[in-house]
Amino acid sequence: MIDKQRPRRIAAVAVALVLILPSWSGEAHEIPADVTVQAFVKPEAGTLRMLVRVPLVALRDYNFPSREPGYLEISKSENMVLEAADVWIGDYVSVLENEEPLGRAELAAVRVAIPGDRAFRSWESAYSNILSSPLVDGIQLPTRQAMVDVLLEWPITSDFSDFSIVSGLNHLGIRTVTVLRFLPPGGAERAFQFAGDPGVLRLDPRWHQAAWRFVVFGFQHILDGIDHILFLLCLVIPVRSLIALVPIVTSFTIAHSITLIAAAMGLAPQALWFSPLIETLIAFSIVFMAFENIMGSKVARRWVVAFAFGLVHGFGFSFALSESLQFAGAHLLTSLLSFNIGVEAGQLFVLALVVPLLRLFFGRWLPEVSGVIVLSAILAHTGWHWMLDRGGALLQYDISMPLVTTSLWLTAGRWMMLLTLVLVTLWGLKGPFDRIADRGASSRKDEVS
Repeated sequence: MIDKQRPRRIAAVAVALVLILPSWSGEAHEIPADVTVQAFVKPEAGTLRMLVRVPLVALRDYNFPSREPGYLEISKSENMVLEAADVWIGDYVSVLENEEPLGRAELAAVRVAIPGDRAFRSWESAYSNILSSPLVDGIQLPTRQAMVDVLLEWPITSDFSDFSIVSGLNHLGIRTVTVLRFLPPGGAERAFQFAGDPGVLRLDPRWHQAAWRFVVFGFQHILDGIDHILFLLCLVIPVRSLIALVPIVTSFTIAHSITLIAAAMGLAPQALWFSPLIETLIAFSIVFMAFENIMGSKVARRWVVAFAFGLVHGFGFSFALSESLQFAGAHLLTSLLSFNIGVEAGQLFVLALVVPLLRLFFGRWLPEVSGVIVLSAILAHTGWHWMLDRGGALLQYDISMPLVTTSLWLTAGRWMMLLTLVLVTLWGLKGPFDRIADRGASSRKDEVS
């Protein structure tokens, strides 16, 4: 016999859950906005140890015992803190030794810590602190300020193996920043700082591992950098001849490689206004090239303009690269060159998509002259607004003349060396690139006629 009251009872239970659950979730389920994770990784005596310090509030879904007016009951919380550390940290960190996963970590020790106790200044003090006696009951430690130290251990075959960390600790907060220090046996400490999930973090990468990582990063950076893509569009809209594109794209690549490497070597100004200045100039490069397209300037000398703005875009690439060079290990130059290769591959990928579309667009829908003007006007409009916004941000900085010191003269000397390199490169490219550009212009005229 069918129970006619059953649907009503189910509906009543559902309504009750809706009314009860919001009040039950409370602060225990609130995701912290900003979380900083401190970590050490050290292989020693056949064991890889990882020390992690996180805020207690990042271990969510646990109502840790407390007393008024909100102080943590330390002894009563020990088992709950141990379980929370296992769930929120142990389950989210894995290690690879020579590309082979080591399995789940053993939770060797967990200890509640006081914020600002400076135990994580070094591995020795952090390791000694987590193995020390627990904090005494009665200490006035607010729950929302308490820290948790966690010691994870994996058995390894050799202290000198290649180790990689896969950290999912970005789930601890809306924005999670991890500061990780690797202590290889007999080597210098290597520090990493990253936001979110860095993927597979190789603590001491081989040259080919670093190279591939930066090739991928350079390729992705071009696809994500809409301002660089718009500048490329401005370059190729009136050209579209493969012969004429060779000197333009090559000169742009050579120029941004020079300033990118120079910035990585410390030649870029460290002033706060330099980054917004470069971003403003990148927007200006879009506006300039778009108006040049509209005015109908000579395409044969476009590679010179591409070279000049390539120097600016190179500094823009360096801002994105600066935080990633920590993943290069001991292969700085390899990583820089690989990033450039990735950028070049990204540019070629974009051009391979854009050039055929432009030919189709001009061949079917708009006359060439009108099409160049319309597309360039759209790009100029976008670049103009970016230039005004970024220029407004630049004006917020106090740009003053630096003091004349020995350091300033040394910096000026390095900049003169960089300028000399730029001029010599430009002079070396002029002959062959002018010939190629003239040949491309001639072939373009033959196509039109």
